[in-house]
Order: sequence, then structure tokens, then C-alpha cells
Amino acid sequence: MRNGLLALVLSLQVAVVAAAEPSIAVRKDDGAPQTFDAPALAALPQHTLRAEAHGKTVECSGPYLIDVLDKVGAPHGEALRGKQLDYVARVRAADDYRVVFSLAELDPAMHDAVPIVTASCNGAPLDAKDGPFRVIVPGEKRPARWIRQERN
Repeated sequence: MRNGLLALVLSLQVAVVAAAEPSIAVRKDDGAPQTFDAPALAALPQHTLRAEAHGKTVECSGPYLIDVLDKVGAPHGEALRGKQLDYVARVRAADDYRVVFSLAELDPAMHDAVPIVTASCNGAPLDAKDGPFRVIVPGEKRPARWIRQERN
């Protein structure tokens, strides 16, 4: 990787220890991961959005993905400018499905509809197919980047 490129990885993985709460790990490529369980995600500012996938509308709530990435130093708002506009977040699910977002498209200072990390939609926790956490990307014509935790 070239110098100066901030690559952020949001890994949607259930903790290995059976007694542990489901969590996500967020890290810069050169840093240690920071773990967020459901209470840690709930402590961040919450946003509710409506989005459509496969002809169905869902209403989901959770923190903006950029607010989670902020906890490991991702620039956003006025700090996101110049060369930093090529910074990306790579998101990986437990089944190794991967998607990429530019930090600019995650920033509510630059876009009206930005992704959230959610544990619930339509007033209920996500089911085993989609949960325990999912990234919801409003405004996309196909939900290909609505990355989810798949249990194998």
C-alpha cells in the first residue's frame, strides 16, 4: 500500500468466544482493532433511515458508519479534504464478502444519504440471516453493499 493512504477495515464478525457478545472490529491498516458490541454502537449518535431493497422498504436505525470509523481516526467533515478524498473503508463480513466505500460518500457533510450500521430494522432485531449487524446503504438501486453478517 502506498504511503499516506488510510485504509480502514470494518470487519463484521461474531466474536470467537461463545460467551462473548457479537461485535464488530474497526481498525486502520496500521493500527490495533477497536471492538464495538451492541451497547457500544448504541452509545453513538443514532439515526433512523428508510431504504428499499428487493422491492421492500425497511426502516432501520443505528450510528452512521463514519461515526464508527471516527473512533479509529477516520477524517470526516471539514477534516476530510484534499488528498484524503481518496481514503477508503473496506468492509468485510464473516463469510469474507467485501465491499468498499470512499470516506467522502460516508460523510453526511458531503452526502444526504449515508450508510448506517444497524442491529435492528422495522422495530425488531436483525434475524440470523442478516444479523447481528448490517450496513444499510440508502439510495442505492441494488443492495449489493448492504453487507451483513452471515452465519456459516
